[in-house]
Amino acid sequence: MKNWLTMLALAPIAFAMALPALALSTAMTEQDLLEKSDVVARVRVLSVTCTSLAKDEKTGEELPSYLARLKILESKKGSVEKGGEVLVTWRAVPKDADGRWAVYYYPGEEVWTHLTLRSGGVSYATTWWNGKGDALKNPDTRDLPTIPGESVVAEPEPQQQTPL
Repeated sequence: MKNWLTMLALAPIAFAMALPALALSTAMTEQDLLEKSDVVARVRVLSVTCTSLAKDEKTGEELPSYLARLKILESKKGSVEKGGEVLVTWRAVPKDADGRWAVYYYPGEEVWTHLTLRSGGVSYATTWWNGKGDALKNPDTRDLPTIPGESVVAEPEPQQQTPL
């Protein structure tokens, strides 16, 4: 009987400890990502700019917002064409946040990504936390700007030379 009461008393503690795990959303399937996305494309990140800083209400941490300029290398879905460019925005999350709630883009990397058009129709957001694939080409740097107006630009792509 004593063991049963001990287990009953510990149940709320175990439940509270499990809450952060329950808060994490599951990954979308490839089919769901495709259906919910306005654009599915292989892209190269040309630049990332810090657009603003905002204090997080819970942590007090200054969190940057970003704007990335992406060049379309190949498109599976959407009205974007090879060689065109799109803008993607996101806001950093606190360092101690559970889960991958922000999807970061880094200058020079090449990835497949799933994007949804933001209201207003100017920029995109990543469709879901697993909407950006693994890097097909590693980024030039993972250091992002932290001062509003500051940008980090990808190294220029090597130009193909044609023999004379």
